[in-house]
Amino acid sequence: MEILAGRNAIREALLAGRRRFESVTLAENMPERGPVIDIQQMCQARGVPLGQATRRELDQMADELTHQGMVARVSAYPYADLDETLANARSTGEDPFLLVLDELQDPQNVGALLRTAETAGVHGVIIAAQRAAQITPAVSRASAGAAEHMRIARVTNIAKTLTTLRDAGLWIAGIEDHPDAQDYRAVDLDRPLALVLGSEGRGMRPLVAKQCDFLLRIPMRGHINSLNVSAAGAIVIYQALSARIPRRDAQAHRER
Repeated sequence: MEILAGRNAIREALLAGRRRFESVTLAENMPERGPVIDIQQMCQARGVPLGQATRRELDQMADELTHQGMVARVSAYPYADLDETLANARSTGEDPFLLVLDELQDPQNVGALLRTAETAGVHGVIIAAQRAAQITPAVSRASAGAAEHMRIARVTNIAKTLTTLRDAGLWIAGIEDHPDAQDYRAVDLDRPLALVLGSEGRGMRPLVAKQCDFLLRIPMRGHINSLNVSAAGAIVIYQALSARIPRRDAQAHRER
C-alpha cells in the first residue's frame, strides 16, 4: 500500500478507478466544498472508509508530501505493460501518440510531463525501470492526478523498446539540441509517433538517440540556451497535437 496526498491526486485516483482504496483521512474541521465533497461522495458510493485526523497526524502520515488536509491509503501504482500501452493507443482509432522518458530523475519534471501528456491526449508513456523516477505518490501529486489516468509502461531497455515501437509502425522523434536536429516546427508530426525526452542535464543517451528516426530542436533567442525538460516536452507535445487537430476535426465533421 502507498499513501497518496493532495486533493487532486486522490480525486483523480478515485475517478480513474484503477487503485484499491483502503481509507481516506481528512483534516478535522475541513470545509466541505468543491473537490472535498466529490471525494466524500465517491468514497461513500464505493464503501471506502472516511476518517479524520489532526493536521499534525496528517503530516506524519504524508511524510514529506504536501497533503492539503487529505491523505489516502491505496494500492501501488498500476503499471501497464508495453503491449497493453500500444493496444490502448490503437483502440482510440487515432494514430498512436506515445511519450518516452529516458531516465528522467526529477519527480516534479515527470509529474509535469504526465500532466501535459494527459491533457494533450497522449495515449501512453514509457519510462525506464531503473535509474529513473518511478510513479510514486510525489509524481502523482506533481501531475495533479494525471498519472492516475495514463497507461504507463516500465521497460528495462529504452533503446530496444524504441526498436519495438518502430516495428509496430511508429516514428521515433527525439527532442534534443543536436547539430543534426531539425526545427520542431518544420517537421510533420501528424503520424504514428513516439516522442523521446532525455534526462535532466545529460539529455538522451547516445544509444537511445541513435534509435530515433529524427531529432527535434527548439530555437533559442535569449541569453539562456536551454529549457527545463518538462517545458521542452510540453512545447513539442502540443505541436504534435496541433498537427493532429485538423484531421480530428475533419473526421468528426464526416461522422456528423
